[in-house]
Amino acid sequence: MDTPRRSTWQDNRARRSAKTRRLSPPHPRWAADPPFADPPEDETPPSGWRSAWQGLATGALVVLGLGLLGLAVGIGLYAYYARTLPSPEELYERAATFQSARIYDRSGRLLFEFFDPEGGRRTVAAYEEIPDVVVHATVATEDASFFTNPGVSPLSTARALWQDLRAGEAVYGGSTITQQVVKNLFLTRERTVARKVQEAILATELTRRYSKEEILTVYLNDAYFGNLAYGISAAADTYFGKDTEDLELHEAALLAGLIQAPVLYDPYAYPDAALARRGIVLGLMQRRGYIDASQVRAAKEMPLGVRKATVSMRAPHMVMHVREQLEELVGERRLYREGLQVHTTLDLDLQEQAEEAVRQGVAGLAGLNATNAALVSLDPHNGDILAMVGSADFWSEEISGQVNVALQRRQPGSTIKPLTYLAALERGWTAGTLLMDVEQSFPDGANPPYRPVNFDGQFWGPVSMRSALATSRNIPAVSALEQVGLSGLLEMAGRLGITTLTRPDYGLALTLGGGEVTLLQMTSAYGALANGGYRVTPRAIAAIYDPAGKPIYEPEAPAFPAVVDPRHAYVLTDILADNAARTPAFGAQSALALPFPAAGKTGTTNDYRDGWIIGYTPNLVTGVWVGNSDNTPMAGVTGSRGAGPIFKAVMLAAPMNAAGTPFARPGGIVEMEVCPVSGHPRGDDCPPGRTEIFVAGQVPSEPCPVHTRVEVCLATGKRATELCPAESVEVRAVEDYGPLGDAWAVAQGKAVPPREECDLHTSAAQVDISLPPGPLSGIVDVYGSTEAPGFLHYYIELGAGAAPDYWQQISPPVASAVGGGVIFRWDTGPLEDGVYSLRLVVLGEGGTLEAMATAEVRNAPATAEATLLPIITPSVTPTLTTEPTATPTPPPADTPEPTAVPTATPEPDIVPSPEPTTESPAQPNPDAGYPPATPGS
Repeated sequence: MDTPRRSTWQDNRARRSAKTRRLSPPHPRWAADPPFADPPEDETPPSGWRSAWQGLATGALVVLGLGLLGLAVGIGLYAYYARTLPSPEELYERAATFQSARIYDRSGRLLFEFFDPEGGRRTVAAYEEIPDVVVHATVATEDASFFTNPGVSPLSTARALWQDLRAGEAVYGGSTITQQVVKNLFLTRERTVARKVQEAILATELTRRYSKEEILTVYLNDAYFGNLAYGISAAADTYFGKDTEDLELHEAALLAGLIQAPVLYDPYAYPDAALARRGIVLGLMQRRGYIDASQVRAAKEMPLGVRKATVSMRAPHMVMHVREQLEELVGERRLYREGLQVHTTLDLDLQEQAEEAVRQGVAGLAGLNATNAALVSLDPHNGDILAMVGSADFWSEEISGQVNVALQRRQPGSTIKPLTYLAALERGWTAGTLLMDVEQSFPDGANPPYRPVNFDGQFWGPVSMRSALATSRNIPAVSALEQVGLSGLLEMAGRLGITTLTRPDYGLALTLGGGEVTLLQMTSAYGALANGGYRVTPRAIAAIYDPAGKPIYEPEAPAFPAVVDPRHAYVLTDILADNAARTPAFGAQSALALPFPAAGKTGTTNDYRDGWIIGYTPNLVTGVWVGNSDNTPMAGVTGSRGAGPIFKAVMLAAPMNAAGTPFARPGGIVEMEVCPVSGHPRGDDCPPGRTEIFVAGQVPSEPCPVHTRVEVCLATGKRATELCPAESVEVRAVEDYGPLGDAWAVAQGKAVPPREECDLHTSAAQVDISLPPGPLSGIVDVYGSTEAPGFLHYYIELGAGAAPDYWQQISPPVASAVGGGVIFRWDTGPLEDGVYSLRLVVLGEGGTLEAMATAEVRNAPATAEATLLPIITPSVTPTLTTEPTATPTPPPADTPEPTAVPTATPEPDIVPSPEPTTESPAQPNPDAGYPPATPGS
C-alpha cells in the first residue's frame, strides 16, 4: 500500500480519538474479594464451628490454587502464541494491500483484470463518512456483540473450540468482525485448532490496542462486495452511484448482505437472491433494535435499485464463469489479493466470432420476439471451453444480459432424442429398425393416455430409426422411449454428464425435451459422440500461476472415461450426419448441411419458447440456444431457423474445421444391403434395397418381415393353420407393418394381411375310405370316416380302373358325418369284372376333402348287360372349391355312355340298384365288422 493512504488512515485515527464514540461501555474488568476473610484475633469462633471454618478455608485455598494454576497456564499459552504473532501495529500496513488477478485466454491475451486501476475501485472511507445504517447493518449481520465483545465471543469461541477438539480439526466458525480482520490481514486460511487459538489471541490484542471504530473501518474498507468493488466506498459507487455517506437503509442492507458471499448474492447475476438476502439483513437489524417494523416494511418495498454495470471486459460470461470456479479453487483472498495469473481454455478469436454471430443472429430475428441467444463451443478431446456467450448483450438489462443462459436450465426440445436412440442401440436396435409413425396413445399412469403429435401434424407410416431421428419425428421417439424405459434414458443422460434431470415425475415426453438441462452440459454430452464414446467434462481453467510465474494449479490432461461403445457412437453420428436422411424434413440446405463432415440435431420446445441446435465435427462441438430470458414464446422461431444461422457461422469460421476431418470409423462396423422399409435382408418381394451400417453382432439375419408371404385359409379369410386343408389354403404376397400399421395401410389403399388364425379348422380332418380285400362281388360294405371341419355332407363316386379319368356319383349326399364305420353299401353286381375305384368326397365349410380306394370286382357271369349308374349331383355345392366336374372323356366302346350332368342343381335323382336291399345304401352301418383300411388303399 502506498504511504499517503496509510497516513490518511492514521490521521483519521487521531481525529477519532477526540470524537465521541458510538460505542457501548467497554466490558468491566471482573474482580472479587476472597469469599471468606480471617476473623479478627479478638473473636474466637465457637469450637463447633472451628472444623467447619478450617474445611472451608482449605477448600477455598484449593480452588484458588487451581484457579491460579489455570490462570498461569492460560497466561503461558497466551504468551507462547502471542510472541509468534505479527504485531497488531501492522494493522494499517496490512490493510487494503493486494495485487489484482489477471485472466487470460489460451494464447495469453488478457481478458480481464480483477482490479481496474483507472476506475479507482478501492476508495478508503473514514469512519465519519460511514453512515449509521451501514454500521448497524454490518454489525447486525456479521457480529451482533461487536461493540461489547473483547475481540472474540467467549461463548461462541468456546463452543466452536469444543466442537473442533471433538472433530480433531477446525471445522466450526464463530468468528467476530475482529477475528475476520485478523484472518484476512494476519493469518493464513488453514483450518487448525492452533490457528484458531492464534486468531483469538490476536483479535484480543487488536481490541486492546485499537478502538472499535478503527477495527470496523478497516473491516469495511477491506471487504470485497463483488463486481470489483473493494471496500464500502467502491461498493456504494458500483451498485448505486453514490458516496458512502449518502447510502439509504435498503441500500446499506443490500451491501451488508454481500460481504459473506458476493457471488451468490450478486444483484446483477442473481437479483432474486440479492433481494432475499437484503430482507434477511433488515430482519436482523430489527431484531437487534436498530430499526422498527415500519422501517423494515418500507425498505423491503424498495426496488433493487442497482445501476447498470459499466465495467468492460472481453468474453464477460466466460470471465465470470472462471471467477466462480477460482473462488472454489483458491478462495477469495488469494484470488483478489495475491496477483494470480489465470490462463483459461478460451480461444479469443473463436469467442469474438461467436459473439458477432450471436449478435447478428438475434438481429435477424427482429420482429419475432426472439431477443436473446447463448452459445458454447468446446473441444471434445479435452473438454476445453473454446467459446462461451451467455447472452446477446452482457450489459443489457432488458434481456437480463448478465445471466449466463449457457449455465441456466432450459428445456432442450428434440436435441435429447439422440440419447434415447443411443440407449436403444445398446439394447439391440439398429439404424434400420422399423418404427411406425402413426397415431398412437401411450399409458400415462393415473393421467389420460399420452397422445404425442408430430411437428407437422402428419403421420408418415413406416420409418426406419435413421429416418425417424434424422427427420425428428416425435411419435417414433416416444415409442422408442416406451420400449427403452425412462430409466434407460435417465441412466444414459447421467452417464454422459447431465446432472439436472432429477425430478421424480418425468413421463414419456422426456424424449421430446420435457426435462430441463443446461446448454453447457448438453453440448458436453454430444462431445461423447464426437470423440467416440468418452464422457466430456468441460473445463474453463487451464493453469494458475502466482505473480512470479510459479504454478499453483496445472491440471494434467484429462483422462475421460469410456461410457459408450464407440461403434454405437459412430452409428448415431452417421445418422446425425446423414443430410439425405434429414432432407425430407429440413431441406437439402439446412443449417446442419456443412461443406465438411458434421453431425447435429435441432430442437424446439412447446410454444416456441426455446430453439436449440447442437452439432459437431471430430474436433469441435457447438451448442446454440435462442429464446427470451423471461421464457416468453417466440413467434414461430424453430431451432433450425433461430439457432441454425448462429451455429453455421461459428462452425464455418472455426479453424479446427478447416481440414474437413472425417469421422473415424471404429472396427466392428458392418455394411449390408437391406430392405429400405424393414431394415432386414432384402427378399424377392422387397423394393430396391439400400446399404445400411450395423454393429457387428447386431446384424439382422431374419428375412424381411414386411414384404412377406402369408398362407390364407380361403374358407375363413384368416391365417391358415396346419389344420386347414391344403386345397383351401392360398399363399399371398403382403406388406405386413404389424397391427399398429393396419389403419395406415388401409388409408394408403394397401391390403391388410389377416391377423387372426383360422378358427374353422380347429381339429385334424378324418377322411378315409376302405374296401374289404378283393376280389369283391355282390353287395359290399364300404368303410371309412367323413369328419371334416364345418362338415356339410359327403357322397361316393365310382370310376373304372386304378386311376379313373371319369367319375360317376353313385350315392346321394349324406348329411351325417361318420367317425369310422360303414359309409356306403356298394352293389357290385351290375358291374363287369375288373378293377374299379371308389372316391369319397366330403364337403365342409372349408372346402372339399377326398379319399380313394381301389379293388377288383369278380362277379358270376352277368345275366344282363352291365351298365354304369347315372351321375348323381350332390345337393350342396362347395362354395370355395370347384366340384371336379370336368367334361368327361369318351368312355371305351364297351362302356355305356354316362348320363349328362344336369345344368341346374335340383334334388339329385337316386338310381336304385337292380336288386334293392332292405337297407338304404346311403346309410352307413355302424355295426359292420370290417375294420377300416388305410385311406387310399
